[in-house]
Amino acid sequence: MTPLRAGIIAAVVTVVLDQASKLWLLNVFDIARHGAVKVTPFFDLVLAWNIGISFGWLQNDSQAAQFALMAVKVVAVVALAVWMARSHTLLATVALGLIIGGAIGNSIDRLAYGAVVDFALFHIDIGEKTYNWYVFNLADVAIVVGVAALLYDSFLGVPAAKAP
Repeated sequence: MTPLRAGIIAAVVTVVLDQASKLWLLNVFDIARHGAVKVTPFFDLVLAWNIGISFGWLQNDSQAAQFALMAVKVVAVVALAVWMARSHTLLATVALGLIIGGAIGNSIDRLAYGAVVDFALFHIDIGEKTYNWYVFNLADVAIVVGVAALLYDSFLGVPAAKAP
């Protein structure tokens, strides 16, 4: 299998898994009705509508702001796709596919709902205080894993090791 084909497969699988998980949680499980669902002592399923960018930054529900976010995302996905098409390592190409798939998955949410569907919440209780991580989804996981893999490939991958 060529690296490009693997990257495309990574992108498609990411979009499918992300959208399937969100559709199941919204329409079958009906997480809006259930509210927070404790899965483990440190992990809950919750429904959060993210109208901002990563980690809920730049929260703005105006149509102009949503359009601007979508435009930036389209430009980023096109740039990443060009990079993926030119990539020569399997790891970098799959990583770029994960990032592209995650961006497309969250963009589908913005088009369908006007916000990104987030549902995974990690937390820890220390004493009487609860510390929560940001609520996220599978698209976000794919983006983080893709970025980490790109960093690994750029610093420790075979081409990086051969660089002077």
